[in-house]
Amino acid sequence: MFNKKGSNKLKKEGQGVNAYVLIFALIIISTILTYIVPAGHFDKTTVDGRDVLVADSFKFVDNTPVGFLDIFSYIHTGMVNGAGTIFFVLIIGGVFGIINATGALDTFVVTFARKMKNKDGLIIPALMLFFGICGGTMGMSDEVAVYVALLVPLTIALGFDAVTGFAIVVVGASMGFTAGFLNPFSTGVAQQIAQLKTFSGIGYRLIIFVVFYGAAVLYVYRHAMKVKRNPELGIYGKFDRFSATTKEDQDVKMTTRHKLVLLAFMLNFVFLIIGVMRYDWYITEIAGLFLMFGIIMGIIGKLSANNIADSFVKGAGELIGGALIIGMAQTVLVVFNEGGLMDTILHYASILLNDIPGTFTAVGMMILQMGINFLVPSQSGQAALTMPIMAPLADLVGITRQTAVLAFQLGDGIAASLFPTNGALIAALAVAGIPWNKWVRWYLPFFFLLFGLSIVFLVIAQLMKYGPF
Repeated sequence: MFNKKGSNKLKKEGQGVNAYVLIFALIIISTILTYIVPAGHFDKTTVDGRDVLVADSFKFVDNTPVGFLDIFSYIHTGMVNGAGTIFFVLIIGGVFGIINATGALDTFVVTFARKMKNKDGLIIPALMLFFGICGGTMGMSDEVAVYVALLVPLTIALGFDAVTGFAIVVVGASMGFTAGFLNPFSTGVAQQIAQLKTFSGIGYRLIIFVVFYGAAVLYVYRHAMKVKRNPELGIYGKFDRFSATTKEDQDVKMTTRHKLVLLAFMLNFVFLIIGVMRYDWYITEIAGLFLMFGIIMGIIGKLSANNIADSFVKGAGELIGGALIIGMAQTVLVVFNEGGLMDTILHYASILLNDIPGTFTAVGMMILQMGINFLVPSQSGQAALTMPIMAPLADLVGITRQTAVLAFQLGDGIAASLFPTNGALIAALAVAGIPWNKWVRWYLPFFFLLFGLSIVFLVIAQLMKYGPF
């Protein structure tokens, strides 16, 4: 199994500029702007329990520039402001650490792959559906390198190539992550900031997932069959296509305990859906539910109390970087608010978006999110940085906040498998031995297909007033 410590090392190497350095640079730039950009103010009102800016009420006010020493104290303020979201992410990460320690997910993939070995036509859609569901529910992203190490040798042994195995995992998980029907790290965080009911609008996101998943399966399957007919067209990375060995050849057995762990994992999401739909659960209740089921799964998986605790800490530790970026991103917003820049930014952004044909306003938001993803590849960090601006901006330009969240999800999701600043992508490519430029050439046509589909879904969302608000 691929060592996650190695994964973290590869991620650091692949990112180039550290995400914290980028965020701190944004804090410095934001502070300087408080001396240059005129401060402004919108009147605010409360509609159905949420804060809404009053359109056409913007006016310039006296500047309140941020002092140099304030920069460092505001970092603490930002961490405090983002504490609810930060600890939500850490708790969910800790629970997934417990699940991974039981070995249930790994064993399921190995066992399933063994059973599907002689069913080439089914293994691609079946495994991509599994990883898509993982991406859409548990937010599978950083873990993809582990499964790439498992699937790439398997697909080569089946007569395909390294790109096929890589895409089954990475593209499959990405389709679920992008649609985000029950993703606590992207949809959950973004909706919380936008003051939307957690996981509201799930029906439309499920439709998006089905379409994206179908397109991904066809794209990967077409490539795999082309390689099967002519192996010379394949990309094999660091593997020899004539001597690939697979983990599915090892003596791995799906035990009753593994099945019970996976059953508990699925029941967790059943209760989650009931809770958010019927009882208006928010992130506090969701975090509590995950923690309870995490302990239950650890007990079922025959982990000792110490192992459950250690696995929780390990899982949370692997997300500490992304969690703290949320607090750093909040610091930028603290500087904007203290310097009176937030409403000025919203004013000029609304003018810019109003110059775009009304039907494509949400598309403009998506493109903006794609650009930000290059700098801030952390999904929860990007949500914390942009949604406090995008949610009120949506009110000003006449689109629903739910549509603004969808624009964030689509812009972030389809770009994440393309940009070299995504450490998880670079780590997975390193495991497969696939050069980034070769991956981009293969992925780019599919990226443009996803981009076109995203435009269609956003236009439909805007026209139907995708809500509740």
